[in-house]
Amino acid sequence: MAHMAYTTPPAPTVGFDLDMTLIDSRPGIHACYLALSERTGTHIDADLAITRLGPPLAEELINWFPQEQLAEMADLYRSMYPSIAIAATPAMAGAREAVAAVQAAGGRAIAVTAKYEPNAKLHLEHLGIHPDEVVGDLWAEQKAEALREHGAGIYVGDHIGDVRGARKADALSVAVATGPCSADELSAAGADVVLADLTEFPGWLAHYRPARA
Repeated sequence: MAHMAYTTPPAPTVGFDLDMTLIDSRPGIHACYLALSERTGTHIDADLAITRLGPPLAEELINWFPQEQLAEMADLYRSMYPSIAIAATPAMAGAREAVAAVQAAGGRAIAVTAKYEPNAKLHLEHLGIHPDEVVGDLWAEQKAEALREHGAGIYVGDHIGDVRGARKADALSVAVATGPCSADELSAAGADVVLADLTEFPGWLAHYRPARA
């Protein structure tokens, strides 16, 4: 009788977005915008700004500063950020467990974010979340560069920009409805899987891998 060979699917490399996927960056960013407003004497509606997190910093700053000041204001914001935003920023529910689930399965977890890379690393170190790699300064389709480079077959994010990045990298798009985009918007943008939040991710991953065998 022929012996059936059962092969375990290869452990995946999974990319994760940072803001509103792994970390709830709203309180820290809110505080940093208020401090920037005070420092520059320019009105910034921090309450409004934190409702549209995801895109690069310059796309928010252009609402409050003239084009010729953007580079200077971005540098000032980033320099103020570590002392103001890191301690104020909690992990999203299930974030540590989601990264750990990938690593426990023998896979690699990478954070790919539009955030300034040194500040992204500070957040993860502060919260005790330990992905295998952190790649910053990439937004939407640009994220595909890092996903391809690291061989990520899955990308987890909260924004339609993350869905676009996953699709460009030919990675499975797993979306969490914890950021500015609703589950319906994420589905409409082409997400393959939509979860309420990262607490659902380890269970999804456990079922996804045997299904791939």
